[in-house]
Amino acid sequence: MKMKTFKHIFLPFEIPKLKVVQNNEGRRFYVVPNGNSYPSITTVIDFWQKDNIMKWRNRVGEEEAERVRLHTSKRGTKVHKMCDDYLSNKSDIVKGHESEHITIFEKLEEHFESVDNIHLQEEALFSNELGIAGRVDCIAEFNGKLSIIDFKTKGYPQKLEWMGKHFVQCAAYAEMWEERMKDMPIQQLVLMVTPEDGNAQIFTEDRETYKNSRIGTLKNIIQEFNNNSTPK
Repeated sequence: MKMKTFKHIFLPFEIPKLKVVQNNEGRRFYVVPNGNSYPSITTVIDFWQKDNIMKWRNRVGEEEAERVRLHTSKRGTKVHKMCDDYLSNKSDIVKGHESEHITIFEKLEEHFESVDNIHLQEEALFSNELGIAGRVDCIAEFNGKLSIIDFKTKGYPQKLEWMGKHFVQCAAYAEMWEERMKDMPIQQLVLMVTPEDGNAQIFTEDRETYKNSRIGTLKNIIQEFNNNSTPK
């Protein structure tokens, strides 16, 4: 794989380190500087999708569902680690990783050429307005546009119409960022998807689209989550 050196942009403020806690239902929350505990956006998304997840588990059976969960969790963790190390300009990024995970990561090679001027990666953000927090994969320019970039690993090629929950997640990161950086608005959401079977896929959503189609959904599912969750 041909290595690229990425430029990192210095931010005019320090990103606070947020403590992660769980409530008695096992749901993840972040403790923000004002002392409040906000649910993780991935926890809220999982809550939103719980019926679909349960239907799938019932269809395939608990044993197969658990096998797939462990497999996908390991795959996602390993590929995310290589992506993060690559964006950080580290050397030997594939050292110690299994060949199957390296192959998945390398599918993204040509698409990393579109990424530069990295503002943030693998950092926790939060929104006091929405009462939500989460750890964003990357905020950088993608084809010259400031973007929320999220890495997703899948078992098979995806379709745009299946990306709704991922765009809602990215829209949450955009709102968190803009609450702090109003003069640097996010121009698009970018999903860099690597299936085990098939080539890497890039799905994007421009600012107007996600503002009109995702923010309302985001607010609704946060409210639904809060109405059905034990506060931390």
